[in-house]
Amino acid sequence: MAFIELDYQKLNHNFNYLNNFFEKRNIQWGVVSKLLCGNEAYIRELIDMGIREVHDSRISNLKVIKKINKDVQTVYIKPPARRAVKSLVRYADVSFNTEFDTIKLISEEAVRQRKQHKIIIMIEMGDLREGVLGDNLIDFYSSIFELPNIEIVGIGTNLNCLNGVMPSHDKLIQLSLYKQLIDATFKVKIPWVSGGSSVTIPLLLKKMLPVGINHFRVGETLYFGNNLVTNKTIKGMKSNVFTLYAEIVELMEKPIVPIGELGTNVAGEKFEVDEADYGKSSCRALLDIGLLDVDPHHLKPIKTGIDITGASSDMLAVDLGKNRGGFKVGDLLAFNLDYMGVLKILNSNYIDKRITNKPHETKSGLPR
Repeated sequence: MAFIELDYQKLNHNFNYLNNFFEKRNIQWGVVSKLLCGNEAYIRELIDMGIREVHDSRISNLKVIKKINKDVQTVYIKPPARRAVKSLVRYADVSFNTEFDTIKLISEEAVRQRKQHKIIIMIEMGDLREGVLGDNLIDFYSSIFELPNIEIVGIGTNLNCLNGVMPSHDKLIQLSLYKQLIDATFKVKIPWVSGGSSVTIPLLLKKMLPVGINHFRVGETLYFGNNLVTNKTIKGMKSNVFTLYAEIVELMEKPIVPIGELGTNVAGEKFEVDEADYGKSSCRALLDIGLLDVDPHHLKPIKTGIDITGASSDMLAVDLGKNRGGFKVGDLLAFNLDYMGVLKILNSNYIDKRITNKPHETKSGLPR
């Protein structure tokens, strides 16, 4: 049976690295947990590391967080659907917002639940995802800042998520200026300017982040240790927190080129024949994982000499060449994954999720 492992020690290492990194720069930050797809065991490990602010785009995942520790601040990181307002107020302490009518509904629901709900106003900075246009910001703020049971705790922006627009010093300076404009116009002091995400960390590393940006939301760099600009691992961080294992269920010497008239496969792809491969064969293995669970383009075999050749809904085909590794049926092949690879695996109900390298516990339940 295929399974994915989370390496506790590597994740904890990355968390401590980032926590110290932001603390030295007087920046607050929260962990984006959506990659974990609400897996209670994995989320519990995160919270036990000392995380006190968790961001997610699924209310059901925030519900899991509140079940584990009600004192963790939960942040809903996309404009809420109106039909979900009741659950939003119940399980999210903070939410990203861009629509007056939705915030008004949140205000009414917060009054009913006797809660104070915090709002971050998202501002459009060019990536064309969510965000109020800058020219409309003052009027928008004016329309919501006196709504009952609503507290505006920040402004923010999303970059690189939809159209790949990268954060820059100039864009983030502009975001900081919007905060100053609101503060001066309404005689307030908004705590957060949430302009930071994993893709903004390289600006911090180069000391190019404007001082006004004081809040980050980090997911990918925590789990993969990567610099999203250079696509390399940040020095001092771990890249392989997650590892996928799939079992060999068939292993045979087979022709390299399919035999018969070729159409498209279940994924809509058509095999391209290399005439040089006619008459050749290789050792081919079928693994117990398929398109239902993962996109092969996001997998990379850890051992050399293994090539992914295709996939059906339930099986992955790999070419082992002459099988110099001596693999046999029942053996496990290990794969590294990128962000989207892990996301799809963790969203599959058919893949076992495990934790490795967790500190041993004493009889009292405390780590040694």
